[in-house]
Amino acid sequence: MSTVLSAVAWPYANGPRHIGHVAGFGVPSDVFSRYMRMAGNDVLMVSGTDEHGTPILVEADSEGITARELADRNNRLIVEDLVALGLSYDLFTRTTTRNHYQVVQDMFVTVRDNGYMVEKLTSGAISPSTGRTLPDRYIEGTCPICGAGGARGDQCDNCGNQLDPTDLIDPISRINGETPEFIETSHWFLDLPALAGELGRWLDDREATGLWRPNVIRFSQNILDDIKPRAMTRDIDWGIPVPGWEDQPNKRLYVWFDAVIGYLSASIEWARRSGDPEAWRAWWNDPETLAYYFMGKDNIVFHSQIWPAEMIAQNGKGDKGGEPGRFGELKLPTEVVSSEFLTMEGKKFSSSKKIVIYVRDMLERYQPDALRYYISAAGPENQDADFTWVDFVSRTNNELVAGWGNLVNRTAAMIAKNVGEIPAAGELEEVDEKLLGAIRQGFDTVGGLIEAHRQRAAIAEVMRLVGEANRYVSETEPFKMKADEQRPRLLTVLHVLAQAVTDLNTMMAPFLPHSANEVEKALGGERLIAPMPSIVEVDDLDGGPGYPIITGDYTGVPAWEHHPVGVGQKVVKPTGIFVKLDPVIAEQELERLEATTAAEPQG
Repeated sequence: MSTVLSAVAWPYANGPRHIGHVAGFGVPSDVFSRYMRMAGNDVLMVSGTDEHGTPILVEADSEGITARELADRNNRLIVEDLVALGLSYDLFTRTTTRNHYQVVQDMFVTVRDNGYMVEKLTSGAISPSTGRTLPDRYIEGTCPICGAGGARGDQCDNCGNQLDPTDLIDPISRINGETPEFIETSHWFLDLPALAGELGRWLDDREATGLWRPNVIRFSQNILDDIKPRAMTRDIDWGIPVPGWEDQPNKRLYVWFDAVIGYLSASIEWARRSGDPEAWRAWWNDPETLAYYFMGKDNIVFHSQIWPAEMIAQNGKGDKGGEPGRFGELKLPTEVVSSEFLTMEGKKFSSSKKIVIYVRDMLERYQPDALRYYISAAGPENQDADFTWVDFVSRTNNELVAGWGNLVNRTAAMIAKNVGEIPAAGELEEVDEKLLGAIRQGFDTVGGLIEAHRQRAAIAEVMRLVGEANRYVSETEPFKMKADEQRPRLLTVLHVLAQAVTDLNTMMAPFLPHSANEVEKALGGERLIAPMPSIVEVDDLDGGPGYPIITGDYTGVPAWEHHPVGVGQKVVKPTGIFVKLDPVIAEQELERLEATTAAEPQG
């Protein structure tokens, strides 16, 4: 058994999340975590809502509410959506807890005291009309490196390079279109050049494993070529106060400095809530721990450079040396698992332009496992993928319903009609042995693919085996067997089918947890195949306002292996587990999309 940290990107709390977000961080991390638990590992899956930074302030100002009020509202929306999708967090929390503030400030102090924070005078942007600070993300211009328009003051999404607002050509404010005014201001900078050597050695070691997706490791190594100190404080009044600068309330720690530390602070909060405040160390101080970080490709730099650099500095392992702080020597990522982008009907998701499908809207109209299946089978695992309503309806009907759902329903219906319970098998024939052997082999094949973060190939292999089982039904034709003279053979075939469905359902559980529990019930079983997360209202551990968390008990999952079917389990006539979609739905959803985008003012 291994200890496995499943560190899932923190959704930003400036609004509800759309299906592109959960295709990048949500479903892939949950499939992996559920499988790793079934494989016998001790998994800690943590995340939360990221609630600091300028976008929260800007949105709150536009609505006439406080940043905290906006964060509270969106935190709850996101929590409810992720639970409805079945994401099995051990703890999903938020960055506005007092526990998180303390962990972040302690990390900052250790990094600073080890010599990796450098105070520098720099140029800061302000709005000429309001005098308010314009944070980097809210300044746009032409990238000086690749020439792309729309580059932000902190990063160019086109070439991936980190930028400063003063680097941009023809910078303007995204808020009101003004040309910003640059003034002199003091900030703490993370001394990335002093950490580059250790970062490079770590990345080379990761490349040598051959496990990282090629685009992720190449990008991560390339950005070391032009590494420079990066500001870790901001001129803003919403965020975590800077230790030592308590007399400057308009100076706060950079949202990306604090957000990535959330993986650690959430683990510490989980431990404190578990009754063993030091339990988190098993996932952070043990060099044998496996630590996987899940996100979309736009966040690679923060997980393969900024966060590892912070940990190296905290550990005292950079050029300047130093001593680990109270967190001990922290385990760096085993792998940064980055997904590509999901587009929608050929267009980039955009909440502001109403080119979007929110998770909540999707789950109000369609089954969560239909969305999970689509993301697993056709998501942006290693290249951009396009969500279309025609494809969603087609995959739901032709694969999920006609393939897996049909096998489950046929099996349960024939058993209910002919026996009423799972029958014992008689002597197995070659065709029986061939099917059961292929499915048992599937545990190794599918499990290996999930471990390698090849979930599209993994679900394709499960569906291939589903196809084998459906062909077995066509070949053996149990529905034609006469109840009297062919009964021994009929009972054997039905037993084989029940065993096949049981094993396939075990393999399906990480991908389709909601229906996995229903399939178990359809064959008369009582096991909880896929424990589900729940929302729990909690008090802040250190006296702050209460909030909802996602948590759950996932200890009772079945092992990732063949389980003999329960002979004698009562089986009744089944009802459909998956809902077949009317093809007209695709047209209706496209009309809905066109109506919302047409209503959006253009300019």
